[in-house]
Amino acid sequence: WKRSRRELLRCLEVLVRWVLGREELPGPAELPGWERLLRCCRREGLLDTGSPEWECGATARPLCLLLDDNFYYQSMRYELYQLARKYSLGFCQLFLECPLECCLQRNGLRSDPVPEQTIHLMARKIEMPDPEKNAWEQNSLILRSSEHISEDNEQIMNLLATALANPVRPNQEDPEQKEAARAICAASAAHQADQTCRRVISQAMKDARDKNIPASEMKSLAEELNKLKAGFLEDLRQGKTLKTQYSDLATSVTSSFQQEATNVVNKYILK
Repeated sequence: WKRSRRELLRCLEVLVRWVLGREELPGPAELPGWERLLRCCRREGLLDTGSPEWECGATARPLCLLLDDNFYYQSMRYELYQLARKYSLGFCQLFLECPLECCLQRNGLRSDPVPEQTIHLMARKIEMPDPEKNAWEQNSLILRSSEHISEDNEQIMNLLATALANPVRPNQEDPEQKEAARAICAASAAHQADQTCRRVISQAMKDARDKNIPASEMKSLAEELNKLKAGFLEDLRQGKTLKTQYSDLATSVTSSFQQEATNVVNKYILK
C-alpha cells in the first residue's frame, strides 16, 4: 500500500506538471500505474489529447482532482498539501464522518464486504482534520455521512470555490525558523550520540582491562576517551559534523567515534 501511494503521488505530480505545461506525458512503461491513471482521466473527459484545448497541457477551465481514499493519517494528506504548495494549487479536504455502527451496517450490505476487523482498525487509526492544530488543514469540511443534508452540495461547492480562489503559497524559507529547526535536530542527535558514545567508552575500558593495561594508564585512557567524546559532541552541536554515508547525524558521529576510540585503545594496548 505504501508503494502504491508513492506511485500515485508521482503520477499525480506528472499530471499536474503536464497540465501546467511543464512536462511531456510519459510513456506507459516509464511510470508504474500511469496507464491506469490515464484511463481514469480519459473516462472523465479530462485528457482529450486530440482537442486543441489540451494540446500543450494547459487548460482554461478549472480542473479539480478528487482523491477518494481514507487517508486515515494526517501525514498522508500532508503529502498532497505539499504537492499543492509546490505548484501553487488550491487544496481542500472533505472528511466524511460516519459512526462505526453505521460503517459496519453498510459494509454488511456490500456484495464484497471487507473484514469487520479492518473497519474496527480503521476507526481506531483515522485522524480527523484538525485546523486548530494544523494551519494547512484550515480549508477542510467535515460532514456526517450517515445523514443527508440538503445543504451539503452548497457547502462542498463553496469549499471547492474557496480552494480554487486561494491557491497554496509556495513555502518561503525563514532563516530563523530553519536555524531553530537545525538546533533542535542537533540537540536531539547530540543526546542520542552521547548515550551511544558512553556505551562505546564503557566497552573500550572493559577491553583495555581484559588486556591487563596498568591502572595508571587506565586513568589516562578514560580521560582521553572522554575528551574525545566531548569534542565529537561539540562538533555535532555546532553543526560541523558531516553525515557522510549515514542517514542521520547521531549515527555518523557515533560511527566515527567508535573508530577513533578503537585507535586510542589500540595505542595503549600496543605499547
